[in-house]
Amino acid sequence: MCDLLGISGGASIINEEALFQHVQFKAGQRIHTIGQPFEMLYIVNSGFLKSVMIDASGNEHILSFPMKGDLFGVDGIHTKQYAAEAVALSSCDIILVPFKKFSSIGKTHAELETAIYGVISRELIREHAMITILGSLSAEARVARFLALLSERFSDMGYSGRHFNLRMTRHEIGSYLGLTLETVSRTLSAFNEIGLISVDQRAIEINNLDALKTLRRLPPSRARGKQDAAKALKKAASVKPSDSVPQSC
Repeated sequence: MCDLLGISGGASIINEEALFQHVQFKAGQRIHTIGQPFEMLYIVNSGFLKSVMIDASGNEHILSFPMKGDLFGVDGIHTKQYAAEAVALSSCDIILVPFKKFSSIGKTHAELETAIYGVISRELIREHAMITILGSLSAEARVARFLALLSERFSDMGYSGRHFNLRMTRHEIGSYLGLTLETVSRTLSAFNEIGLISVDQRAIEINNLDALKTLRRLPPSRARGKQDAAKALKKAASVKPSDSVPQSC
């Protein structure tokens, strides 16, 4: 648990009281539901999930996509009930941390308790960063930052930050970013068109991470067409006469 969360000193408290259960979930299974009594904190050992709130009309709003090393379930601490539900997007291995047990360990190992609260603070900072993105950036920039953040997270987990598969659907990405399915699909296609990424269904290849981090808006489609035409003309002009096919007389 400490290794996953990046907490040092975990080896100093190894005993039966500090051991936690692993539970496997299949894609589509709920780890906890809205209104369920709060008893556990959860740590992702492997796999991908979505944290979801449901409004009065039954519409789904995605709050986050927990993945390896993430802590979730903290929304239940205040009211003693979970305010959101967590759903597995792939096969997952989840570490269950009973809150009473964690509190008991914290009384004798204050450094662990402080470190866990630091992890909770980290999750809040991520949420605040996403709120900033949603409130200040264009639709294209939101999708670009989302891909850049995913790339960085995969790299941090030891996976390829350039080639990866999206575990969430385009509809789910749209729900997370406050965009429609059509906007997400159109934006990914535009990124593919201008060479920022390569897209094959859910498979993504990042070609220009720096551009994704700084992109504010895409040029109009007509302008992109002109850019493509200009590139083609430039490439044709660079062909040497000796490289061309001889013309018949």
